[in-house]
Amino acid sequence: MRLLLLLAFFFGDWPQFLGPARNGVYTATDVSWPSKIVWKKQIGAGFAGPIIIEGKVVLFHRRGSEEIVEAFDAQSGKSLWIFSYPTNYRDDFGFDEGPRSVPTVADGKIFTYGAEGVMHAIDLTKGKKLWRVDVHKTFNVAKGFFGAACSPLHADGKIFINIGSKEAGVGAFDAKTGKLIWKSSNHEMSYSSPVSSPFGIVFFTRAGLLVTDPDSGKINFEMPWRSRSSSSVNAAMPVVVGNVVFITSSYGTGALALEFSKNPPAKLWSNDDSLSAHYATPVVKDGYLFGLHGRAETGQELRAVELRTGKVAWNMEVGGAGSVTLLGDKIMFLRDDGEMFQIAATPKKLEVIKHFKASDGKVRPMPAIGNGLVCFRNETHLTCYR
Repeated sequence: MRLLLLLAFFFGDWPQFLGPARNGVYTATDVSWPSKIVWKKQIGAGFAGPIIIEGKVVLFHRRGSEEIVEAFDAQSGKSLWIFSYPTNYRDDFGFDEGPRSVPTVADGKIFTYGAEGVMHAIDLTKGKKLWRVDVHKTFNVAKGFFGAACSPLHADGKIFINIGSKEAGVGAFDAKTGKLIWKSSNHEMSYSSPVSSPFGIVFFTRAGLLVTDPDSGKINFEMPWRSRSSSSVNAAMPVVVGNVVFITSSYGTGALALEFSKNPPAKLWSNDDSLSAHYATPVVKDGYLFGLHGRAETGQELRAVELRTGKVAWNMEVGGAGSVTLLGDKIMFLRDDGEMFQIAATPKKLEVIKHFKASDGKVRPMPAIGNGLVCFRNETHLTCYR
């Protein structure tokens, strides 16, 4: 226990999608590269990556006809508790029938959003249900292409999600009770997740960019940004750096950077040539975006792109898709075939420092980094490196 407390203090937690600040950045300064597997567990289906919190690794996955939230001891991998409930979700495309959204932890509660649109609050220590809301049933949400995939955002005692119906495009719920506080817009569902900003809650819906007041749901700003093709999705999260908001999509849509210090916000640049991400959210360091350009199924390029201009500094053909995380001054690119790359996070030149085979199988979800661990899942196993 003393070791876990020390690890938590020095290495921090990863309590939600894309980490503590919801931006894909690991904030500890003493970073060493993953080198040794400390434990590995067979798991169920799902596209939801793990989180690391208070000496636990928590995973949202599916076995049989149940969606499962499971907590593992971070040091040993021992299962500490399991919370489960029935699900009938079926993937129309045959990809995967497990949950898509990464849980969020705040104030001792785990918030999950299952593929069928059922949201739960669960006690982090005991794994007991605190409340349940069937969001899709309540607001008549259509199934969409791939079910619900929004990772809940916790801020100021509220849970914010992209709902996706004509009755409620986005909404806020009381984190203590699950009661609806407000609903806003009629935007359809996307696979992106909201983020907090100084000027409101920033959503990237199927229709485009939407910024709402966190307390009332009043729409402060909206801008259409979607493909003309009906068989398309918006998936990457909005990136907020100071007063700049960056959104990116594939399917011929492209990227957009807006300056919110002006009213109305001013467009800095937009195109489909610099950084059009299919689903992986880029990270930012020293004014440069580092992210994946192109469609996942046709092979992508890892790029360094100046945030305020869209100028491409360098690009690297990666031969697949994957995820990008920033550790100190290094990029951790985890390719979807399990190859892990360490790359210098600088626009000056492309420098691949090292790479190795970290996992077999398909690794689509984002990794989690914390408590001295790097944890990620493929189709069948959850693996944690020291």
